[in-house]
This record gives sequence, C-alpha cells and structure tokens, in this order.
Amino acid sequence: MKNKQSSAIEFFDSNYPSVDALRIKAQHRMPKFAFEYLDGGCFSGINLRRNIEEIQDIQLQPYYLRDYKNAVLETELFGETYSAPFGMAPIGLQGLMWPNSCEILAQASVNHNIPFVLSTVGTASIETIAEITEGKFWFQLYHPIENELRDKLLNRAWNSGCRTLVILADTPTFAYRPKEIKNGLSIPPKMSMDNILQMCAHPTWSLSQLAFGSPKFKTMEEYIPKGLDMKHLAMFMNKTFSGRLTQDKIKSLRDAWKGNLVIKGIVNPEEVNFAADLGLDGLIVSNHGGRQLDNGQSSIAALETVKELKGKIKIMMDSGLRSGPDIAAALASGADFTFVGRAPMYGVGALGSKGGNHTFTMLKRQLKQVMEQISCENTQDLSNHLISNQSCYNIRS
Repeated sequence: MKNKQSSAIEFFDSNYPSVDALRIKAQHRMPKFAFEYLDGGCFSGINLRRNIEEIQDIQLQPYYLRDYKNAVLETELFGETYSAPFGMAPIGLQGLMWPNSCEILAQASVNHNIPFVLSTVGTASIETIAEITEGKFWFQLYHPIENELRDKLLNRAWNSGCRTLVILADTPTFAYRPKEIKNGLSIPPKMSMDNILQMCAHPTWSLSQLAFGSPKFKTMEEYIPKGLDMKHLAMFMNKTFSGRLTQDKIKSLRDAWKGNLVIKGIVNPEEVNFAADLGLDGLIVSNHGGRQLDNGQSSIAALETVKELKGKIKIMMDSGLRSGPDIAAALASGADFTFVGRAPMYGVGALGSKGGNHTFTMLKRQLKQVMEQISCENTQDLSNHLISNQSCYNIRS
C-alpha cells in the first residue's frame, strides 16, 4: 500500500516534461472559453508576457569545483517545514477551468507537503479543503463590505484549522479582460451558443462537469440567496465584496486574526514597510498573474524593489513562475518562498486527477537539477548564486 501511495504522489508522465507541453495538451482538452479564462491576462496581455520573459533573464552562477553534497528542497516557513520552496497559489473558479480541480490540487498539495491556498471565490468550500488537508491550508480573503460576513469567514477558516490568512490587495476594480468579455465570462456572465458548442466538442470536460456539478462559489454558497440567475448572482457578489483594502481594514484584520497574516499584491517598498509596521507576517509579491494591470511591473522586477526588507517580513512571490528554473530565479532574487498557479492548472487540464501530482513532481525535479548543476545545497543559498548584472527589468526602456 505504501509503495502504491508513493507511486501516485511521484507520478510523472514523460510525455509532458514541461509546463509548455502541459499547456498545449490542456488547450486541446478544455473548451476555448475555459482555457482562455486560465491562460489570459488583461487588456493586451503585455504584463502577462513580461512576467514570463523577465524572470527568464535572471542568471545564476555555477560553482563546479566545490565539495558538494546534495540539493535539499525542504524549506521552513511560519514554523512549518515544507518539502519544496513553492506552494499552490489561490485561484478563483478552478472548477470552471477543470471540474473538481480545486480538490485535486488540494490533495496533490498534501501529497507533496506544500501549502495550498484556498480563495474565497474558489469552487470548494473551506470545510472541504480542511478535510482534504487535515486543516493545514491557507485561506485568501476577498474582503467583504460588511464586517459581519468577514468575521464569519474568518471564524470558519480558523475553526477548520487554517492558521495563515492571505488578504488580497491587487483587485480594487474588476479587470478588463477582452477574451473573457467576448466569451461571456464578464460581469454579468452569460452562456452563448458558441460556448455550448465548445462544450459539446470537449466531451471529457463536459462529462466531468456533469459528474461533479456546475462550478459554484462553495464557500459563499450559504450566504447567497436561493434561486438567483447568473446576472443576479454577479450583482450579489459585486455588492458583497469590496476589493480595495484600506489601512483601517488591515489594522482591523490584524486585531481579529490570531495566526499568520499575509498580504498579497503590494509591490512597492512604502506599502511593504507599512504592512510590516502593522505587524503583518508576510508579503506575496504578485501582479495577479498579469490579470489586473497591463502596464505594471513584472513580478520579478517588483521583487527587486522590496527585497531589501527581507528579514523584516517574509517575502514570497507568485506570477510568471512556470518551471523549476523560474522558482530558482525567484529565490535567488530575494524571495523566501514562491507560489505557482497556472502551471498546476495546466497540469490538471492536461492530465485530470493526475495533473497536480505530475506538475509538482516535475517542478521539484527541475528545481533540484538546477541546484545540483550550480552546486547549491539548500534553497536559502540560491541568492549566493545570483549573477549581479543589469537585468532586463533595469535596462529596458
């Protein structure tokens, strides 16, 4: 039994040895509207591409004549020791992209001993994820307008075992995403004949949706009035949540939450200093995967501007990480930890229930190869391998 379990955890399909290969396979298996929701950015997709391109410009220095032992991926964060220096980023509406994907990725995160972050607008409930992870999960809060609802969500998360709360700063407005608007995934959403034909052309996705049910905001389900059509559901969600954080809201959350408090999306030293002074424990440098501000910095460029505060607050990063070398580059550039989002979602889109285990296995193997190649024994030492030069994000005009 133990061998079977280990085999499932370390599952790796050699036909898909890269995230690019998973992306291509996922595109063939998913309806166009679902794939474009996963794959796209805002406006022209400039910042999405910038995320990917600029992290790939980071260079690492190898040392070939050292007395080298081996690469250790284990990383400590907030008193927990994880088996790799990356976790599963929060994603909304995972079940729209691939049925049951939220649960699949939570289980894969448990299997690989990495943190799983559940979004308020994920398609599995707090309680379901708590059961899968045995309470070892993080919760990302979309801040409600009413504190009463906020406190209900916080209490549910805490009572389910969650000890790390992530508050979202980078969604003060609804993003302008042309592909989603065209596909009817704007606010309010709609299901066009074209989308229905796409579902018919992708029977595996469609049959899985029938098996698991249409995607819903499971955590929010008990607060949503019964019988709302999609238009009125969108209006309800718009009235319920305020995407813009304020100093008072953050202070109130710090007082209310007894565990680790992390803010996601702030990308300048002034606001990072403010967060640290308020007693926040961590920051996730992020631009929402290039889905909110097209003419903003890449995530790796933003990391460069805040890394001087390392030690004052835990600095993490997501957005643009699609390989082991990318993770190594982020850690070398000053991140204490990283999160991946699209990569494991491509994995699930490509390989279904095995996609999470495959992607996490692949990323760990890639990262370990990089560390072994440059003679780096642990993830904390990757910064000693960073080649100090004028990187792309410093010289591009």
